[in-house]
Amino acid sequence: MEKKFRTPYFLVDENCILKNLQILQSVSDQTGCKILLAQKAFSMYACYPLLRQYLAGTTASGLHEARLGAEEFGKETHVFSPAYRRDEFDEILQYADHIVFNSPAQVRKFGAAARSRGKAIGLRVNPEHSTQDHAIYDPCAPGSRLGTVRSQLEPDILPLLDGLHFHTLCEQGADALEETVRAFEEKFGQYLQGLQWVNLGGGHHITKPGYDLDRLVRTIRHLQTRYGVDVYLEPGEAVVLQAGYLISEVLEIVHNTLDIAILDTSAACHMPDVLEMPYRPPLQNAGNPGEKKYTYRLAGPTCLAGDIIGDYSFDRPLREGDTLVFEDMALYTMVKTNTFNGINLPDIVCRRLDGTQELIRSFSYTDFKNRLS
Repeated sequence: MEKKFRTPYFLVDENCILKNLQILQSVSDQTGCKILLAQKAFSMYACYPLLRQYLAGTTASGLHEARLGAEEFGKETHVFSPAYRRDEFDEILQYADHIVFNSPAQVRKFGAAARSRGKAIGLRVNPEHSTQDHAIYDPCAPGSRLGTVRSQLEPDILPLLDGLHFHTLCEQGADALEETVRAFEEKFGQYLQGLQWVNLGGGHHITKPGYDLDRLVRTIRHLQTRYGVDVYLEPGEAVVLQAGYLISEVLEIVHNTLDIAILDTSAACHMPDVLEMPYRPPLQNAGNPGEKKYTYRLAGPTCLAGDIIGDYSFDRPLREGDTLVFEDMALYTMVKTNTFNGINLPDIVCRRLDGTQELIRSFSYTDFKNRLS
C-alpha cells in the first residue's frame, strides 16, 4: 500500500464498507428488521453520509455518542447506559428516540421523564446464558452488571416499556444468536407479548465470510411471527469489518534474545484491544513466527514494557523506514486511541468510493495538551 501520508495513520476504505452495508441491507430487505450502527465500535462521522443510506440509525452508550448520532447521522438514535446521570438525562432526551434502561430502578427513576417527551422505553435483560470465552466482553458472566436477570425483573414496570433489549455476543455467528434467543425466550418471552420491539444487540459477525445469513433471517422472522414485534440489531464490527488499515513505519531494530522492530504506532495508544482482549492483529505480507525466514517482535514507542503488538515473520529482513500495514483496523481502534506518553494520535484518512484519498483529521501537540489541565 503506497504511503502518501505521515505515519502512523488510519485509512478507512468506503468501498469495503459498502460491501458490508450491502450484506446488512439484504438482511433488512428480507426481514424488515432495522439495523443500527453501534458507534462504540466506529464513530468516524465522515463516513456517516454513506452509512445512513443503508442503516436505520445509530446506538449510543451515553450523552456524547447520542449527540453525535443525532447531529451527524440522523434517523433513529438509541441510547443505553448501565446508569444514567441526573445532570445529563434531560440533554440525552434532546437527542435520543429510544432510551434503554439497565434495571427496574432506572426505569422508575427516569422512565416518566422519557415517556413525557414521547421517547420509546426499553429494558435491557440478561438471559444468563454465555456463548463465548472472552470474560471481559461477556455480559452474561456471573456477577455481570449489564442487564436485568429474570429474578430481578419487576413485572409492574412492564406497562412503562415498549421493548426489551439483550446484548450477549462478541464476534459470533448466527448459531450463538439462535441459542441465546432460546434462552431469552425461556426467561423473558412471556413479557414480549404486547410490546412493540425487541433489540438483539450487537456482536453479530454478519459480514464475516461463512456467516450463516439464512439462520439469522430465520431467527429474526421467528421473533417477528411469534411475538408480533419489530426487531432491531445493532452491530458495530460488522459494519466496518475488514474496511480499515493502520499504516506504520519501522523506527529502529534492536535485539534482545530475538529481533525487535520498534514502530511509530503503539498497541497501548492506538489499538488497545491488542492488549485488552488480547489478540494479534493481521499484518499484510507477514506470517506467523517462524513461518517465513525472518521473525520479529513488533513493539510500540512508549515506555510500557508490554507495548507489544505481536510476533510476525517476513520474507526479508526489516529495515528502518519500512512501511507495515495492519489490517481490520476500522473497528475499536479510533474510538479507543489515547495519548499516553504524549504519543501523537494517528491521522485519519478516508479512501472514498471514487478511489480518492482524503485526509479527514490530523492531530498535534494541541490535542494532547487540551486533554490535560
